[in-house]
Formats: sequence, C-alpha cells, structure tokens
Amino acid sequence: MTNDRRRPGAPDEAGERLRILSSAHLATGPHAELSELEFGLIIAHNAFSRWIVRCMAAAGTADLAVTDVLVLHHVHHRERGKKLADICFTLNYEDTHVINYSLKKLAGMGLVRGEKSGKEVLYATTDEGAALIDRFRAVRGRCLLASVEGELADGASLSDVARRLRMLSGLYDQAARAASSL
Repeated sequence: MTNDRRRPGAPDEAGERLRILSSAHLATGPHAELSELEFGLIIAHNAFSRWIVRCMAAAGTADLAVTDVLVLHHVHHRERGKKLADICFTLNYEDTHVINYSLKKLAGMGLVRGEKSGKEVLYATTDEGAALIDRFRAVRGRCLLASVEGELADGASLSDVARRLRMLSGLYDQAARAASSL
C-alpha cells in the first residue's frame, strides 16, 4: 500500500480519481460514484446522529436516542398536534412501533403529551419539552452554527443539497420496494 496524500477527488498520475469508499467492490461500472456517495451518506448519518444526541445531552437530557430527538423536534414543529401516522410519514419511518415507543418514552419523561381527538391521538410538546428544545437551539447555535462557514454557509447550496437528498430518498425507497418484490 502506498502512502497516498492526494486530495480526495483529485486525479492521480493516470488520471484516476481517488475515491473515498467503504465498499470498493460496489464501486464498479457506470455508477461507481454512487458507492462514494453512499459512504458519504453513511458517515454523515452517523455524525449527525451523534451530534443531535450529544447536543440534547448538553441541553440537559442525556437519556434520548436519535429517534427520540427527531420525534421530539417534529412533534414541536409548527406547534401543532401530530398523529402517529403523520410523524412516521414525515420522518420516513416504516415501523410505527418504533415511533410509538419513542412517543411513550418522551411522554413518560414529561416532554410530550398525547390528547385524544376522535379516534386519533394528537401529540404535542409540553412546556418542559418546549423548554428543552429552546436549550437545544441555544447549544446548536454555540456549537454548530458558529462553525458554519465557507461553502457550508451558502444557503442556496444547502437548499440544493437538501433537495438532492430528498431525491435520493425517493430513489432508495423505490429500490427497496423493488427488492422486496424479488
């Protein structure tokens, strides 16, 4: 193995780009770059998950898993009650029991409450849950937003990345449906 100090993505002497991968066996053929993107998704997902859990711990609640943090924030979104099915749909969770477990955990901690509305239960944050979200926002401002600069500070570029990620979500959802029918 050589001590290659090339910049990722820069071509070598033969004109080949250095690819940062975790599965080189998948990086062949006309869509080899997709494997590079998938590795980027893996490490970004893990870093984001670690970040939001640690940010929540710094905000004062260390007992939440990544799904709990996502659910808490979505339940608080626009300060309107949310149904279990809508939470699952928006966060793209297939298994409602995972979200239901999280809602029960958050309710047990006094961060959300469920209120019967006809046959449905609408979930909303409690005052304690809203205060925790405010503290999360403050920690996010100090630890994350203060570091956003350069290319990452361009709002239009970030919106474009978000749009492309949503497109990829559709691609992978369709591929999952196709794979489940094999």
